[in-house]
Amino acid sequence: MLKLSFHGGAGTVTGSRHLVTTMHTRVLIDAGLFQGGRSLRERNWHPPGFRPSDVDVVVLTHAHIDHSGYLPRLVKDGFKGPVYATPATADVADLLLRDSAMIQEEDAQYANKKGFSKHKPALPLYTIEDAQRAINQIEVLEYGEWGGLPGGARFRFRHAGHIIGSGQVDVEVPSGKDTKRLLFSGDVGRYDAPLVPDPSAPEACDFLVIESTYGDRAHPETDIHDQLREALRTIAKSRGTLLVPSFAVGRAQQLVYLMNEVCEKYPELAVPIHLDSPMAVDTTKIYGRYPEESGLEDVDLRSGSSRIYGKDVFLHKTRDDSMRLNNLDGPRVIISSSGMMTGGRVLHHLKRLLPDEKNLVMLAGYQAPGTRGWRMQQGEKTLRIHGRDIDVRCGTAKISGLSAHADANQLVRWVKDLPPPTKTFVVHGDGDAAQTLARRFKDELGFDCETPGLGDEYEL
Repeated sequence: MLKLSFHGGAGTVTGSRHLVTTMHTRVLIDAGLFQGGRSLRERNWHPPGFRPSDVDVVVLTHAHIDHSGYLPRLVKDGFKGPVYATPATADVADLLLRDSAMIQEEDAQYANKKGFSKHKPALPLYTIEDAQRAINQIEVLEYGEWGGLPGGARFRFRHAGHIIGSGQVDVEVPSGKDTKRLLFSGDVGRYDAPLVPDPSAPEACDFLVIESTYGDRAHPETDIHDQLREALRTIAKSRGTLLVPSFAVGRAQQLVYLMNEVCEKYPELAVPIHLDSPMAVDTTKIYGRYPEESGLEDVDLRSGSSRIYGKDVFLHKTRDDSMRLNNLDGPRVIISSSGMMTGGRVLHHLKRLLPDEKNLVMLAGYQAPGTRGWRMQQGEKTLRIHGRDIDVRCGTAKISGLSAHADANQLVRWVKDLPPPTKTFVVHGDGDAAQTLARRFKDELGFDCETPGLGDEYEL
């Protein structure tokens, strides 16, 4: 018996949870949170479609919250097995899971204080204590090293090139005299991206599960430095603040790294850059521990300094550090999480900066439908934040070329030398993205593709 079921990341780009069931074991590939609009976020409170206590092993492709953020709830509800990850993913997950729990606790407390939640009282999905219990169950496995599973199955990580520590996962399951091989792409990164290696070429498999975040489009051929230069030029003229909502790991470091390059080349545009994230210094140290992945061989592990940070970069870890930004005039840059404006410190900056036309908000990545980032991208004139409608009078811009996801052409490039699997499951895509990529794989590569929905199960 070999079954594959999809309990997240199916029909949507978040909440990745793929369950492999054999006669001897149940292995969950990723345990992600649903993110986006309210209807998506509410799914995190629903039963996951399987009993957490029945899962033997969790394997994390990487630490982003839409792939790891459900783990504390899984543990809270009865999962007791090991969680396997690469060393860098384990380090980043330690930060992100505790931060996610802290944000949820703070948001629940704020909702109770202001009285804007329909729940009395508002509760977090999980607590910092739950997150720490989950972190304690993480075990590390190096790239290329095979890890054993019950019943003689095994798995390994290979580079995915998405963020530091990210991996594609090969799973081999004995089947009579044969072995069935499943390949989970995780999130496939772009080629020649800063601070991450290129994705390793996939190896032959019987069943492929591949993401399709950008399965219906190509990244524009634009120069990132030019886009950042124009944004810095705008706030230099208006004396305003450039606010960049950003994912805390990977994207934030790339933004600061690239902005420093622009400021070095155009010193007249140099302004203070504030990285408002409690994970900033710790994340930099993680990059320094794995120079073969990040290319940052010159990191000072005692101070956390590296080529990511320049002399005009300021780190804000505590709430008081963040609040001091309220009293600083422009021009300056604030990079703050979360990237889709779904929660976190960026919401407080948005409430202050959106109504002033001298400021500029730059969207620096994918915005899931229904999120505040998506609404702003659609040109809406108000954003609801903490129970209030905030007028959007500031300028808006979108930077292209920073996505850590491969686009449709790069996904085709990644699999083009792969012998056609028996079945390919195209997941992790919104709208037409999964369907479009599935058709392209069929037409160009001869792949037999399925686009599973939430809860779908297949006997392999």
